Amino acid sequence: MQNDLVGWNITVLGTIYAVIVGFMLYAVWTNLGIASANAAGEANCLVNVARSAQGLREDQRNVAQRLAGEYVHVMLTQEWAAMRSGRVSPASARITEQLWAMLTRMETTKSSEQASRDHALMELSCMTDHRRLRELEVSEQLPGILWAVLILGAVVTILSSCLFGSTDFRLHAMQVTTLSFVISLVLVAIADLNRPFQGTVHVPASAFEHARDTLAELNK
Repeated sequence: MQNDLVGWNITVLGTIYAVIVGFMLYAVWTNLGIASANAAGEANCLVNVARSAQGLREDQRNVAQRLAGEYVHVMLTQEWAAMRSGRVSPASARITEQLWAMLTRMETTKSSEQASRDHALMELSCMTDHRRLRELEVSEQLPGILWAVLILGAVVTILSSCLFGSTDFRLHAMQVTTLSFVISLVLVAIADLNRPFQGTVHVPASAFEHARDTLAELNK
């Protein structure tokens, strides 16, 4: 009789908690993918700024490509290391401001130069949006209330499984231990994926490494 009541309780609690955990795991994994795509978009827009600048005068083109190269260098040597520590470096912001100042204040004499400038400004605007999103993603975490739901739900689910009667104590202990281990693994995975730039599984800097190689080809 006791097992019938406890079994029904475990089934309901287990199903509810499994749905909650599955949703949380899906959410943090999705956020990691979004952060990776956003970083790639930022790098691509930066390369497009340098490519668009090829239609400008030589002095203007050289400045734009130099600043783009400095941006990539800062991202790989300073910004990514700062994000791994949960911080945001202001170094890339200063270079972004220099790019904005250079492109908005430059004078153009040809329609082709004006078109290149407009396209470079459009790509720079897109890059700035991606950069701001990346900065938000560095500090974005699951709220405390959701962690409370995950942890308390785990405790209640495990304690409920302990109430299930069994003639073989060792087998029952093994079942409870296995359940606790699996839940712990899932919670660790959620905690790790919840930090897209800091966890064991994190957003790599490969997009900016590729941008560095592309810019090197453009400057040849």
